Amino acid sequence: MADEAFSIDKRPLRDLLQQVEVGKAQLPEFQRGWVWPYPGIASLLASISLSYPVGTIMLLKAGGDVRFKYRPIEGADPAGKPEPDSLVLDGQQRLTSLFQALKLQTPVVTQDLRKHQVSGWFYVDMAKALDENCDREDAIRFLPESRKVLNFRGNVVEDYSTRELEYQGQLFPLHAVFDRGDWGFGFIDHWGRDKAKYELWRDFYEAFVLPFDRYHVPVIELGQGTPRQAVCQVFEKVNTGGVTLTVFELLTATYAADEFDLRRHWETECRAAWKAPEYRVLREVSNTDFLQAVTLLATAARRTQEKQRGTEEERLPRIGCKRKDMLALSLEDYQRFAPSVIAGFKAAAKFLHQQFLFDTKFLPYGTQLIPLAAILALAGEAAQSAGAQQKLARWYWCGVFGELYGGSTETRFSQDLPDVVDWIRGSTIEPRTVTAAQFAPGRLLTLRTRNSAAYKGIYALLLKAGAVDWRTGEKAEVTRYFDESIDIHHIFPKTWCEKAGYEPDTYNSIVNKTPLTARTNRIIGGSAPSDYLLRLARSAETTPEGVAEHIRTHLSRPDFLAADDFDGFFAARKAELLAGVSLAMGKVILDEDAAGGGTEISFEASDDTDDL
Repeated sequence: MADEAFSIDKRPLRDLLQQVEVGKAQLPEFQRGWVWPYPGIASLLASISLSYPVGTIMLLKAGGDVRFKYRPIEGADPAGKPEPDSLVLDGQQRLTSLFQALKLQTPVVTQDLRKHQVSGWFYVDMAKALDENCDREDAIRFLPESRKVLNFRGNVVEDYSTRELEYQGQLFPLHAVFDRGDWGFGFIDHWGRDKAKYELWRDFYEAFVLPFDRYHVPVIELGQGTPRQAVCQVFEKVNTGGVTLTVFELLTATYAADEFDLRRHWETECRAAWKAPEYRVLREVSNTDFLQAVTLLATAARRTQEKQRGTEEERLPRIGCKRKDMLALSLEDYQRFAPSVIAGFKAAAKFLHQQFLFDTKFLPYGTQLIPLAAILALAGEAAQSAGAQQKLARWYWCGVFGELYGGSTETRFSQDLPDVVDWIRGSTIEPRTVTAAQFAPGRLLTLRTRNSAAYKGIYALLLKAGAVDWRTGEKAEVTRYFDESIDIHHIFPKTWCEKAGYEPDTYNSIVNKTPLTARTNRIIGGSAPSDYLLRLARSAETTPEGVAEHIRTHLSRPDFLAADDFDGFFAARKAELLAGVSLAMGKVILDEDAAGGGTEISFEASDDTDDL
């Protein structure tokens, strides 16, 4: 069996529930809790009594190389904490429901249809169960824990709290279905060997009780050699609750077998490390993101080790952080690299602050945090020099403006880690992300909402260029940026543009937008720039020239605003923004739409807008 991928057979329901009772069949720790409401359990019991199929149970044979922490099925209390022979991958809800209803001599604690907790016993009305005109499911009842049915006044209208009352009411308790007829003998004795009652029990026993004793359940059991990745995939494909099992949950169960609480470590050691306000940009980093960064470092270390041993290039293990790579992450590697990754994420937050990215609201790509943290963790002190920071910034903005981190990104992560670290350490070969990144000038016209990474990137570059509020002249530094009143607003107001006949696709683009406070935007209103400039000067108690200086910090020409020259403003600002993007990416950008049939935008000509 150990060499087989899986086996298929049928097992008696009685034996399966016995395995649950003695702890031979248990749950892997990653299984969720039991959630079935009592009407669902009643339907399941009715199906078995009619010998209807209720689905296949899938087990994993325990004792293989892949170990999971385990726990008994809810309600079971096996003596001596035995090790299981099998772990339940699919069928937990059914097995738990049947075990509690049929084997326990205690009330079943479950839910009603409104998901309110209820506690009680399952019974079957013997006469209704034999009535061909009655639905078998309607014959099964769920009685309160007291076994007494009360009316709305609280008066007892039905009482089955003793064996004699059960006999008298002809209600059979489902927990007696495997007691080999003991309840039935008591039923016959109670009625004084009455022939009609004897025949009732005989017919009921054959029609309802015997099917439980004879019922066999189809079982698929995966072999001991099943790899962790396969267990994860199988669980997701067959789980009848449709619940997705995350890598984090599966590794939590795996590491728990070695008495390591991964969830606690994530909460108290990892995420807690960046709870301070200055790490706000990390607030959406997930446990899976963290595992991916750790896996990148672990696989990179493995590749380096093999390379040092002289392994040929084509046979070196790959760097990666895909699902199968994370599932292969050993506890030893996790504990080795997790502290470095924690430090890497904190260093990433500091780096992003230097790029004027302070919050997740305007973070271009959350996914780019993963390779960034891994790069900073692996490069260590080498990443702290001015030259290294400049290279890191160029890689980062190439990823943003090249829009290379949307969709599936794990392959790019595995390229970025060695490429950027080697580049930082002195290699003359540019990272593949840098060489692949391109920014078309026309893309500025299509950036209209913050759903785009490049849109958020332009916003950050404006802040980094020294943009100040037009009214107050205050810089949008960290403390100011955290003020929710700062957002992107139109320069030429939307109302003015509509009246002037400009297309929404033009005036709603990032070229006509800039970060301003809510109060400044209210002063601007829907007026022509020539009008609101005067109002801004009065409100700021300064001269029009002072306001003009504030406007220049947004890479905008105040003379075009004063003249209400939208076309001149638009062309000039587009060129300035392209120069900023060019500088950030370290690439020449050719604007085909510029006057003269094509203007080369060089990052070398824009040093006054950015000091990367």
